[in-house]
Amino acid sequence: MELLAARALGAGLCMGLGAIGPAIGEGNAVSKALEGMARQPETANLLRTNMILGCAIAETTGIYSLVISLLILFVFKG
Repeated sequence: MELLAARALGAGLCMGLGAIGPAIGEGNAVSKALEGMARQPETANLLRTNMILGCAIAETTGIYSLVISLLILFVFKG
């Protein structure tokens, strides 16, 4: 029973800490891209493309955290 609680706690910490970084990073990226689009509307297409690519790359960290937390919960039986 203690092992199950430790796995649940570890998976929760993994997702909690692993998801906050991409959220902050994507928020900053979108904020700066919108600021750049407001200052120079003619570069909106280039900024939007680069922002979406950057957000997709940043989101992989959150997906890795999800995979690791699912492995902790359901695969590693200890």
